[in-house]
Amino acid sequence: MTDGKQASGKQASEQQEPAQQASVLPSFDTLAVGDVVAEATFPLSRDSLVRYAGASGDFNPIHYRDDVAASVGLPGVLAHGMLTMGIAVQPVVEWVGDPARVIDYQVRFTRPVVVDAKSGAQVAVTAKVGQLDADTGTARIDLTATCDGATVLGKAQVRVTLA
Repeated sequence: MTDGKQASGKQASEQQEPAQQASVLPSFDTLAVGDVVAEATFPLSRDSLVRYAGASGDFNPIHYRDDVAASVGLPGVLAHGMLTMGIAVQPVVEWVGDPARVIDYQVRFTRPVVVDAKSGAQVAVTAKVGQLDADTGTARIDLTATCDGATVLGKAQVRVTLA
C-alpha cells in the first residue's frame, strides 16, 4: 500500500512483530479461573456488512437491505452470524499471541446483532478464564458478547493451548 498502512489500518510502525509477541505470551501458571484476560468493543456499520458479504460470499439481502429484513419479520438489517463469531474471538487471539494456539471455538447464536443504517452497532466482548487443565496446558476461555446490553452469543467458549 502506498499510504504506509497495513491491511489492519494500523501504521506499519504500530504493527507488533512476532518476536515481540512471543515475549508477552500468557503463562498458564499465572492464570486463575475467573481472570478477565481480554476485553474489546467492535463497531459495526453497514459498510462492514457489505465488506464481509464480499469476503464471505454471503449476499443474503437481510444483511444490507432494510425492506427485505422487514419483509421477513426481522427488526432490521442483521450482522452475519459468522462475522459476529469472528470478531468475538479476536480479543482472545490477540491475548494468546498466535491464532494457532486456538484449538477449539464454539458458540450458540442467541440474538441477532441489528446494525442501524446511521448509528451502526457496537459488539462488546469480555474473555474470562472458565477452566484450566494443567495436564494438557490448556485453558477454556468463556466469552461474553453483547450488543445494546443483550447477549448475542451463548455458551461462547474458546479452548487455547498455553503449553
